[in-house]
Amino acid sequence: MTQSDKHPPLAVARLPRNAAIDLLRGLSILLVVVHHIALRIPLRDGGLETLLPRSLLNAFVYNGYEAVFLFFVISGFLITSNALDRWGSLATIDVRAFYVRRSTRILPCLVLLMLVLSALHLFGVPFLTIKGEGQSLSRALLAVFTLHLNWYEGMTGYLPGNWDVLWSLSIEEVFYLGFPLLCLLLRKQSALLLLLALLALSLPITRAALAGNEIWQEKAYLPGMAAIATGVIAALLAHQMREPGMRTRRALCVLGVVGIACNLLFGSLLWKLLGNGLMLVLTLSAGILLVALHRETSNAPRGTHWLASMGRLSYEIYLTHMFIVFGVVAIYSKVDADPWFGFLWYAPVVVLCWLLGAALAHGWSIPCDRALRARWLRRSKVPVATL
Repeated sequence: MTQSDKHPPLAVARLPRNAAIDLLRGLSILLVVVHHIALRIPLRDGGLETLLPRSLLNAFVYNGYEAVFLFFVISGFLITSNALDRWGSLATIDVRAFYVRRSTRILPCLVLLMLVLSALHLFGVPFLTIKGEGQSLSRALLAVFTLHLNWYEGMTGYLPGNWDVLWSLSIEEVFYLGFPLLCLLLRKQSALLLLLALLALSLPITRAALAGNEIWQEKAYLPGMAAIATGVIAALLAHQMREPGMRTRRALCVLGVVGIACNLLFGSLLWKLLGNGLMLVLTLSAGILLVALHRETSNAPRGTHWLASMGRLSYEIYLTHMFIVFGVVAIYSKVDADPWFGFLWYAPVVVLCWLLGAALAHGWSIPCDRALRARWLRRSKVPVATL
């Protein structure tokens, strides 16, 4: 047997995408983008408020934080599902391949973003210069690459918007640094499920325990990891279950959608009843919905392909959308636009965010991802798939 027979060349087939989950990711990134516009171009007292109930407007523009927790659940679900497809079991996960895949997906865009943001900081560009007390460019870079930017903000205050969005990346990547090692250590899926369930259900407790520091409460590791754990559990259950019948899937879809919708639409009312438990309702509902969508094979419904596309580009859009938001807000302020027509600025921002994300994905992150995986996973037998 030759050396090449022992280590076959890397396959280049792509694992199929799930359009329904792309739509859920698209909704999440849309809520994040709109939220960051609304903080700077409010819809209150604008034209839309004369046509739509305030509760509906609030659900659309002020749920960016909740949308990040939807991302966490989806991330845990997709990462685990792809790991199960590749290795059959989390107990046989290839740690090196897992880390390589995370690195090639995350690092090209992140490194490029850090180079751009560092240059803009050094040139003193408004909205992009780090000026907070106890904050510096070198310290922010260290926090980004050592995955504790969320803690850094909790201790020193908010960073400029383009830096601030990276808090969620610190939580995700710390989780995924330990995740494959935990899978190998526990071996038994029942033990892993028990540990993940304890983490998932701890979300209200850990958030309540951090109430003394508003920034840290929002961005602490454990609540975010609890949401990711919910996604992992959902993926394990979805792969373990027999294919559910149409009625069961519809019931799960309805339950998941209702839970998410109630959280987004009536969050302020339900908070009085559930408190921090409201975030647990959101993550569990998202997990239930993902179980229902796991074997969905249909294409995105007509008229929603743009949203599914945003879902596919969610990482690139998330990292770069604040460039567009700050640019458009600067123009909005310069021309002294009438706030009554503020809602007209939202659609162009979303389109521009999509265009920038698409340019970054197709011009940089996807080519880098493929090239690095082809080099570093040369001996792998499994398909190259972009998460």
